Parts: sequence; C-alpha cells; structure tokens
Amino acid sequence: MMSSPNYMIARLEEIPAVACPCGFARRAFGTSDNALATVHLTDITEDARVHYHKAMTEIYVILDGEGEMELDGERIPVAPLTSIFIKPGCRHRAIGRMRILNIPIPAFDPHDEWFD
Repeated sequence: MMSSPNYMIARLEEIPAVACPCGFARRAFGTSDNALATVHLTDITEDARVHYHKAMTEIYVILDGEGEMELDGERIPVAPLTSIFIKPGCRHRAIGRMRILNIPIPAFDPHDEWFD
C-alpha cells in the first residue's frame, strides 16, 4: 500500500487474505493513523456466521456470484451490483458463494465483531 499525507492507494489483489467469519478478506487502509473507513475485498466461500457490530456500519457491494443476505432474520436475494447498507446492531450474514466489496465505517475494528 502506498501512502502520502493526503491519499492512500491499495492494490487489493496484492494484500494477503485473512480468514474472517465470511471466508477470506483482503483489508486495505487499516493503518494506525486512519480511523475513518477501510475497504475489504471479501471472498465468501461458505455460508457466513451470523454476526453484528456495535459501532461499525458496513456497505456491501456484490461483485460476483449470487446468493442471499440474511439481515435481522430476513433473507434478501442478491446478485452482482446489489448494494446493502448495514447499520450497527443489524445481525447479518451472507449465504452462498460470492465476492464482495465491503466498506466498514468507521475503519474496521476486529474487536467490534459480535456473535450471539
């Protein structure tokens, strides 16, 4: 990831993937001096675990694949270019195999991932 005082650039395909409740995520812009937002390229490889965040809002953009999003117990069909705005407290998970762009706001915090 390249950085200067006024911008950051990430090449998502070059960031190592890490395991997450949804599959594997390539997380960009998670630096100590950035609390605003991050971007994750996430490959959902199996049905994700239902989870929620107490402080974080997430925006999902489906890039590839099809399936469903479970949002507070309701299942919504999704396909490429479907976007979902997930507010704090919304229990959610992806169902199916897909690739998504996830934009956490504020920046992703692994301590703000909760499971019932």
